[in-house]
Order: sequence, then C-alpha cells, then structure tokens
Amino acid sequence: MKRPTIADIAQRAGVSKVAVSYALNDKAGVSPQTRARIKAIAQEVGWRPSSAARALNGARARAVGLAVCRPARTLSVEPFFMELISGIESELAPRSIALMLQIVPSAHDEIELYRRWWGEGRVDGALVVDLRDDDARVPALAGLGLPVVALGPPGAAGPLPAVWSDDGASVHETVAYLAALGHRDIARVAGLPGLAHTTVRDAAFEEGCRAAGLPEPVVVHTDYSGDEGARATRRLLIAERRPSAIVYDNDIMAVAGLSVAQELNLDVPRDLSLVAWDDSPVTQAVRPRLTALTRDIAAYGACAARTLLAAVDGVPVEASQVAPGRLEPRASTAAPPPR
Repeated sequence: MKRPTIADIAQRAGVSKVAVSYALNDKAGVSPQTRARIKAIAQEVGWRPSSAARALNGARARAVGLAVCRPARTLSVEPFFMELISGIESELAPRSIALMLQIVPSAHDEIELYRRWWGEGRVDGALVVDLRDDDARVPALAGLGLPVVALGPPGAAGPLPAVWSDDGASVHETVAYLAALGHRDIARVAGLPGLAHTTVRDAAFEEGCRAAGLPEPVVVHTDYSGDEGARATRRLLIAERRPSAIVYDNDIMAVAGLSVAQELNLDVPRDLSLVAWDDSPVTQAVRPRLTALTRDIAAYGACAARTLLAAVDGVPVEASQVAPGRLEPRASTAAPPPR
C-alpha cells in the first residue's frame, strides 16, 4: 500500500495541503473544527510524519545513533551489549525515542555514518562505545556539533562527556583477592588490544601483581570470542609453568576456559582458579559457578542515555562515573595446590 501523504489527507478533507500542514503541526491558520477533522482523517489513514521532512523543518528526529565496530557474530554472543542496550532503551522507549543501531567495519566508516546521520537529520545525538587509545573518532565527532556521549575512560574521551566505571579498581580488587588465597602465578586472557578500557586493565593488572609481590604476569589479548578465549587458555595451561589462576575479560571466554580446563583433566578450583569479568546468567549456569566481577550494565547504559538526552536538550553535561565492578566469589576460586 502507498504511504498516505498530506495530499491524500487534503483531498479527503476538501482543504489545501497548506491547511493540512497547519493543522498537523498545530499552527494558527485553521479553525478548531477543521483542525480536529484533519487530525481525525490523518489517524484514520495511518499518516505519520516523514523524518526527512521534519529534518528539513528543523524538527527533532527523535532518534539517537549507536554504531558498533565489531563483528556481528561477537554481539550475538556478548551479553554485555544486550544488557547495555536494554539500559539505553529503558530511558529512550518511555520518551518514544528510537535507537538506531548499525554495525560498521572500521572507525572511518563509523565517522562517516555519524556524519551522514547528522547531516540528514536522522539522529539528535549519538553514543560512542569501545573508545580507543588516540581515538580518531573523538576529534571528528567533537567538531560536528552533534551531541555525543562516550562510554569509556574520560582520558580517552577528550572533549566528549564520558560515562565510565573504574576498571582499574576492579582489577586491583581481583588480584589482591587471588594473592590473598595464595596464588602467585596469575594470568589474564584480555580483550582487544588498543581499546582504552583494555589499556586501563592491562596497567592495573601489572600494578596489582607488582604491589602483591607477584612475578610479572602473562597477558594474552584476544577478540573476546569463546574460540579465542579457549585457544588462549590452552596455550597457558600447556606451558612449562602454567598459572594457578586466570582472569578473563568477559564471561564467554571464562566459560570457554573452564571447558579447556576440564578437557585437560584439571579440576576447578582445586588445580586452577578462574575469574570472569562481567557477571551474567552464563557464569552461574556452569559448574562450578564462576567467580565474577559483577556490575549493573543496564544502569550503565541508562546513565549514558540520560546524559545524552540532557545534551540534546542543551543542558551542559560532564563526565559521570558509575559503580565499578565488584568481586563476587563463587566456587571457581580457591587456594592453589602446593608446588
């Protein structure tokens, strides 16, 4: 069926297109009776305002953009993003504001996408995730005039307002806990190198091990996938001196690591302790249940959305810090075996 237009409404109402425009936009120029009749016809035929036309008139798009530069398959198994989006939607949906989500292959494509969305009036603002060290997106987006909120460390966000949590504090707590249990050989299966939060975690992990008097730790970077997490775990566990504890940068890799430990006939936690970053139903569905760093990711997304909506309304906004992940000890951690 053809989308109903203002011309269709004007024909049915027996008035001009100008009169219909006045009525639908609640402008003076038509009588209350004519306005009510035009609006009734518009509702009857299912007319909706064109976002392109609204943009030309300077009206808001009532949408915000979120581009993600990761493989789509990663998002399909990454609980973090689904929880983040649920938190964002908890603020947008009650206001009838849409979230435009798109996967992009590179930072350059992401910048061009935001430029196109902003230039075409498709979005009123944008959220930026996965901040990188020396992120080219930051100066490019800051110069657009588009309201933008970055999710990540303020140091990487530059002039953009950031919503962030102190990952360094969470890492220090985890290392201190494992050291208190008696672990000396602690390894970490990390996420993507170059991401600002990965850099923060790398530095904190090294500092935490040094503060606890532990040997220099081994860190293996991956793409966050279960396959890469399993491969990294296998390499660590068949090494000449295998770690007695491994910390993972997400839950999917931790579960994959547990499978590898069982594949090699290692008992968790008697022979090996495991810690997952970001608690989820997955970490509690396996046996043993995984010790995890738990945080309210939905609240993180909601805070980012509220900050962005305030920026769209012209309210000055600053960096907002949310609660860091806290350690939730479960059955996958214990004192190490004697060596």
